[in-house]
Amino acid sequence: MNIRPLHDRVVVRRSEEETTTASGIVLPGSAAEKPNRGEVVAVGPGRVLNNGEVQAPSVKVGDKVLFGQYAGSNTVKLGDDELLIMQESEIYGVLED
Repeated sequence: MNIRPLHDRVVVRRSEEETTTASGIVLPGSAAEKPNRGEVVAVGPGRVLNNGEVQAPSVKVGDKVLFGQYAGSNTVKLGDDELLIMQESEIYGVLED
């Protein structure tokens, strides 16, 4: 099943990270604080401006992005994936290698 976001919405798959505490204990992704990084899965056509024009999104599918802790408060479960749906403005930046 695919999802097609509308307007300036972006669908992001949160990155699962394992962290190790100072004492060497490995915390699985479910026990640690939720990461604020993810990969863009789908992008809407863009934001509609006041004059009716559509501003193209700045991110594209496959981009690794950084977002706030409370961004994407709307989650949807498709199959085994839990996806975040957020507005493009909630994304702080694109992570580049």
